[in-house]
Amino acid sequence: MSAWNAAWRERALPELAAREWDLIVIGGGISGAGILREAARRGWKCLLLEQRDFAWGTSSRSSKMVHGGLRYIAKGQFGLTRDSVRERQRLLAEAPGLVDPLSFIMAHYRGAFPGPKVFGGVLALYDALAGKRNHLFHSLQQLRYLAPGLKEDGLLGGTRFFDAVTDDARLVMRVLGEARGEGGEALNGIEVVELLREEGRVVGLLGEDRESGQRLRFRARAVAQATGAWAGRFRQDDDVRIRPLRGSHLLLPAWRLPVAHAFSFLHDQDRRPVFVFPWEGATVVGTTDLDHAESLDREARISADEADYLLAACAQQFPGARIAAADVLSTWAGVRPVVCAAGSTLKPSDEKREHLLWVEPGCVTLAGGKLTTFRLLALEVLRACAGFVGRELDDRGAAVFRPQPAQPMPALSPAQQRRLAG
Repeated sequence: MSAWNAAWRERALPELAAREWDLIVIGGGISGAGILREAARRGWKCLLLEQRDFAWGTSSRSSKMVHGGLRYIAKGQFGLTRDSVRERQRLLAEAPGLVDPLSFIMAHYRGAFPGPKVFGGVLALYDALAGKRNHLFHSLQQLRYLAPGLKEDGLLGGTRFFDAVTDDARLVMRVLGEARGEGGEALNGIEVVELLREEGRVVGLLGEDRESGQRLRFRARAVAQATGAWAGRFRQDDDVRIRPLRGSHLLLPAWRLPVAHAFSFLHDQDRRPVFVFPWEGATVVGTTDLDHAESLDREARISADEADYLLAACAQQFPGARIAAADVLSTWAGVRPVVCAAGSTLKPSDEKREHLLWVEPGCVTLAGGKLTTFRLLALEVLRACAGFVGRELDDRGAAVFRPQPAQPMPALSPAQQRRLAG
């Protein structure tokens, strides 16, 4: 596999533009990386183009969780939950050190929803879909040991369950690395100006190198758009639309709000689920969920109201910590590409997190989807592209990640070695 750096990019760009590709993927987030990975595995001549940097958009600004979507059960989205928990288990098995288990606690309060029995019933279904029992109720005394500082007024105990956590940008880079190892190519800094059409069929695209301003034509048998919230840029539909929803987060020093588990609870203001969880040696508070009205080409950022909302969540669940704005180290905000009916008046949190494929001759556009299910989304896109490329698509369930060879490093702890391998 050749070097992957600026010198390689400058040298390779004209040569890559001159090739005839089976598939060009637009978008360098987790969805695009997954499509490139699955196409490269099958021997397709495939190229990925990203307008900014890999994972620049939502895939570096998520809540960092690889989860099954517990709240989707309440909305009746059992298929989405089943697929998510099974993919979560795959990723935990294939990428230790990159995708790791995360313990969650839902505290239960007298007279508040959900109570221990209701929540335990939902988790029983959640675990059944995953094929593994993964939850346990803890009494008040046990919870005081597991979660010091938790609000105690009316506290009955808490239910502990497991999902997973990742470094989302690192996940994208590792998937892209796997794709390049199988012969795929990926270029960043290439903005797609327009799709090229001949006789009503997409045959490639016109791209602009954001560094030099040079415009290049790329030809392909099929184009797959995996551009997240930008999915509607080259494709419009009268019945459905992409609703950009912003989710923002606060990052706190671990010593100001030390937590050993993730805590999930309903915000008093709007009864939305929010989280407080440990990540990369700090504590994260998130997330919000509201319409993003600003230009998608600008950096998404937290608003003052969102910051107040998340600080209020800290005060609600950990009143003794007295977290204030001055404690915040940094923030991040991402834009979720949620598919909804045109003219939808639902609240942002009530929109379903399903995905949609738009297919036209020579082009497939993916809209929506979840980080956890990127492999399944990739396979669905490739099935839609296979006819344009003239190839069969089989899926034998092969692993996304190749096993990393053991490299003894006695100076490092087992946990450090596991992380580096991941």
